[in-house]
Formats: sequence, structure tokens, C-alpha cells
Amino acid sequence: MAHDHSHGHTHGANKKVLLISFIIITSYMIIEAVGGFLTNSLALLADAGHMLSDSISLAIALIAFMLAEKAANHRKTYGYKRFEILAATINGVTLIGVALYIFYEAVGRFANPPEVAATGMLIISVFGLLVNMLVAWIMMRGGDTKENLNMRGAYLHVLSDLLGSVGAISAALLIIFFGWGWADPAASVIVAALVLRSGYYVTKSSLHVLMEGTPQNIKIEDILETIKKTEGVRSVHDLHVWSITSGMNALSCHVVVGNQLTLAESEKMVHAIEHNLKHQDINHVTIQMETDAHEHEDSILCMNKYAHHH
Repeated sequence: MAHDHSHGHTHGANKKVLLISFIIITSYMIIEAVGGFLTNSLALLADAGHMLSDSISLAIALIAFMLAEKAANHRKTYGYKRFEILAATINGVTLIGVALYIFYEAVGRFANPPEVAATGMLIISVFGLLVNMLVAWIMMRGGDTKENLNMRGAYLHVLSDLLGSVGAISAALLIIFFGWGWADPAASVIVAALVLRSGYYVTKSSLHVLMEGTPQNIKIEDILETIKKTEGVRSVHDLHVWSITSGMNALSCHVVVGNQLTLAESEKMVHAIEHNLKHQDINHVTIQMETDAHEHEDSILCMNKYAHHH
């Protein structure tokens, strides 16, 4: 199979990878949660909580990919591409909740560490480590973990899950060899901190997209430079750059040109600008051409038209 980087290829591959990962992780999460209850280990429960967040984020990513395939329609002109961002936000908030709950539990356990069946805990956490390694490998090999926010998020989750399992393993060993009961809540706090961190970042970056923030990898200065150096452009204003969903950036602006331009010439200009912006990772470009006579603000970004009269 030729490895083309068209959207279609990675899309299908991503979906398959996500489905397989989802099944593996969800099944293991159930095993780990049950194991956590039976062995009375908070570290295992924390790791299971982490995997729960994982399996939620995988489910969301899957649903998002399926919805993304639904075509755009009159009521939703971008189709359902925004859903994955909304879902990522919900996922991030869930993670923060899970983390806080684990912190709360751990505090009680530091005071009086309960008995933990350390051998069972060790077996389950080693198995967990192997499961996570398997899933991470599947994702690395088959999915687009660099570009797609969803795939990337899922992959990072699995990596921090790996650390969670390592934490549980070390706690189990400490309890077995040194009888240190506090190792279990200590490991769970470390895992909870990881969960909190990923929850914070997922929430932050998805809120940035929802607020129509400028995409992280895009520099407004460079974009302006590109548009202004196109022959015939006198000035640019009302510039907006935002992302519709991860890896899908849009731009709109007004460009002031000379009075004598024919329609064909201005079309050529638009094409030149579009072509240059493609290289800067902007896929949707909308440009409004204006002559000098057209009244406009000098501001490059869009300002409130009425601000000056107050």
C-alpha cells in the first residue's frame, strides 16, 4: 500500500488504531479496577482511573472521526468537525475530576495505610505496563500521532499511563521488600499528578480552539508578511486566523488594492496568496478585495467600529 499523506489514508488508519486501542485499554481498565478493589491498592485504582480517562478519550476520538465523516450541511457549514474539540474539553475536565478524587483518597491513606495485597498488585501492574506498551506501539506504527490533536492526545494518554503502571510496580516492590505501606498512596499521588497535568493541557488547548484563538503553530507576523509581499497589495486589515478543528486552519482578511485592477488580475492575486499560505499550513482562505476609496479602519485586526465615537 503506497504511503500517501492524504487525509483519507491517515483517517482510516487512525480509526482502526483507535478502535483496537480502545478495546484493549477498556478491557484492561476493568481488570485493573477490579484488581485495585481486591488487593486494596489505591495506586492500581489510580492507574485504572487514568485508563478510564484514556478509554473515554479514545471513545471520543473515535466518535469524532465518525462524525467528521458526516458531510457539512446547511445548518452546520463545517460539518461536525468541531465536535472533537468540544469532546476534548469534556475529557480534560473529567481528568481533572478524577485526579482531585485520587488526591483526596490518598490523603486519608497516608494517615493510616491499609493492608495491601502487594503480590497481586505487582502482577496486575506488570501486566498493565505490557498492555500500555503494546497500545503505544500500535499507535506509533499505525496512527498519525504528530499532526492530529485527537490521535496525539490519545497517544500522550497512553504514554502517561505507562508511567502510572511503573509507579504501581515500584510501590508494590517497596511494599514487598521493605513493608512500606505509604508507597501505595505515594504512587497514586504521582499518577494523579500526571492525570491532572494532562487534563489541564487538554482543557487549555481545546478551549483555545473554542475561543477561536490563533493556532499555536502559526505566527501572525509571518502571515502578514506573506500577504503584504504579494504584488499589488497595498495594505491588509480585519485579519483573522483560527482553527476549525485540529490541523484545519482558516484565515479571512480584507486586502486593499489599487483602483485599476481587473477582476482577472485580482483573482490571480488571491491565488498567489492562497498558494503561499498553503505552505504556512492554512487550508481555508477567504479574502475580500477593496480599493483605497473603500472606507476602512487602519487596524490590522478587527476592531469595534463604534469604539471611536464614545
